[in-house]
Amino acid sequence: MTAEIGLTGRDRISSDIQSDVAPSKGRFYAFEGIDGAGKSTVAKRVFDTLSKTSSRQVILTSEPSDSWLGDCVRRSHEEDVSAFTEALLFVADRANHTERIRRWIESGMIVLSDRYYASTLAYQGAMLKSILGERAVKWLRAVNEPIVIRPDLTFLLTISPETGMKRITGRNERTKFERLEFLREVDKIYRRLAEEDGTIVVVDASGQIDEVVETVLEAIGGNI
Repeated sequence: MTAEIGLTGRDRISSDIQSDVAPSKGRFYAFEGIDGAGKSTVAKRVFDTLSKTSSRQVILTSEPSDSWLGDCVRRSHEEDVSAFTEALLFVADRANHTERIRRWIESGMIVLSDRYYASTLAYQGAMLKSILGERAVKWLRAVNEPIVIRPDLTFLLTISPETGMKRITGRNERTKFERLEFLREVDKIYRRLAEEDGTIVVVDASGQIDEVVETVLEAIGGNI
């Protein structure tokens, strides 16, 4: 089964199968937010809970993906590539990742992705603003839309950029994205996307992690 659905090292799949017959169509949920919002922790907690309670198989995946294309994205963070080059590497990785997500959904799985399409609009949109101005997000949307799958829901975990910087202060390694002014621009784009898209659920992530997880689970429970 692993070979058929294209799992890689960082993808996690539930081992408890509570039904012999998979539903005809799965569900797809993405987790977004600025650095420090806690989306990876929340996604993992939601995966752990759904793996125990859902009749469907559940898979947790992420972007950049665990593929050679994802490795190229991570390498671009470390090297002096242009903002356009980096943005297109993200798109290439997403095109490949989306093929796998589509197969998982068609198999009836619940797919949870730690970052997806909105991350590129927000982060690369902020990176390209100095070059394209307000056209940056529009250009990125046009490049991405032919290849992406629209998540059933996208959970945007929101905190202030100042809180995000405080939370990541102790990290051993910092990326070029982890700068206050940059995160402010990313946050602004994320919030604008949420205003435009009714499938983006804004979740206040400044409180206790248990409350954030419960909010997400309640939303998913009403959408399965």
